[in-house]
Amino acid sequence: MTSSDDTPMHAPDQPGLTGEPTTVAERAASMLKEARLLVVDDSKMMRMAISRSLRQLGVENIQEAANGREALERLCQESFDLMLLDMEMPEMTGLEVLEKMQHMPQLQGFPVIVISGGQDIDDVVRCIEMGADDYLPKPFSQVLLKARLSSSIEKNRLRELERMRRQQLQAQHEQLALEQGKTENLLLNILPRSVSHRLKGGEKRIADAHQEVTVLFADLVGFTQLSHGMSAENLVRLLDDIFSRFDAITSEAGVEKIKTIGDCYMLVGGVPENRPDHAVAVVDVGFAMLSAMDDFNRTHGTQLQIRIGANSGPVVAGVIGMHKFTYDLWGNTVNVASRMESTGTPGRVHVSPSTAKHLDSLFELEARGAVSVKGIGEINTFFVQGRKPS
Repeated sequence: MTSSDDTPMHAPDQPGLTGEPTTVAERAASMLKEARLLVVDDSKMMRMAISRSLRQLGVENIQEAANGREALERLCQESFDLMLLDMEMPEMTGLEVLEKMQHMPQLQGFPVIVISGGQDIDDVVRCIEMGADDYLPKPFSQVLLKARLSSSIEKNRLRELERMRRQQLQAQHEQLALEQGKTENLLLNILPRSVSHRLKGGEKRIADAHQEVTVLFADLVGFTQLSHGMSAENLVRLLDDIFSRFDAITSEAGVEKIKTIGDCYMLVGGVPENRPDHAVAVVDVGFAMLSAMDDFNRTHGTQLQIRIGANSGPVVAGVIGMHKFTYDLWGNTVNVASRMESTGTPGRVHVSPSTAKHLDSLFELEARGAVSVKGIGEINTFFVQGRKPS
């Protein structure tokens, strides 16, 4: 719709339709109506006069305090938007009240308008330095009072919004840190720490060649028969108990668990960080696993055993997959280690010649004889008897 001179006509503002004040005057009136004010003056007549002036400006919620101490107590116990504070009071002056507020964390930054009949400009400066928002000389006009009130309440509202925004940002930051911590722990349950850090650092494909490591496989013997007729809950509970014991051993020894495959447990020494004693550390873990298995049997009244095999040599280690990624090992060294386990004897640690050469000075070895390994042929393997006497 246009007027006769073709100038577009706009519908007038209708704040009543939205329920929200739209003009500056309406917003100011709304703030004054909703504000909760504390008037502090030792003179009852002056308190009544100030309260009457405030009501004429549309302020409906006005509380009074007869001295500075009462004012501080009420500020600590109740919620206010603004305090009008008299400077000249016998028990505690306005400046003393402001000074007290500076040392009370819950009142720091609280909006205060100081009212005084004095003319000393130094008092005005000291009030502002002590945290007062504004200063009103007695007697004051309604226009000046309204302007000071509106300004202080608006500043307080903005400060409160800023405080709430900081709290929200802090809460978001804490939540983000919590989620990052969960992600970090999840990655550490899947990947070695150094590999996890490399992934978070932006590496897309992780593949490392390690020339000297020792791989160990430990397989539960008799678990399939034990699991017949066992509930799923009990089956998982027993496996969790066994493998949790093994996890604690590997973590303590500083070797790396790679994965579990059914009732078989795989670990490696010398990956992802190189260590010269990889074979010794892994064989020590093997004997600790045998002891843990004995303790498990005593606890549960079972007769389970484990068959352990180990082999040393080069491997490739890396991360595969996009969603359910895993850290794994590849190479003939892994295949031979698996063969050492499958051709071993329950309750004993069976090792290849390449592992045995790392153990000869520290462990008693028993020649096993020739074992056929796919792709290699026959090799002479060993059972590790235990550590040599010191």
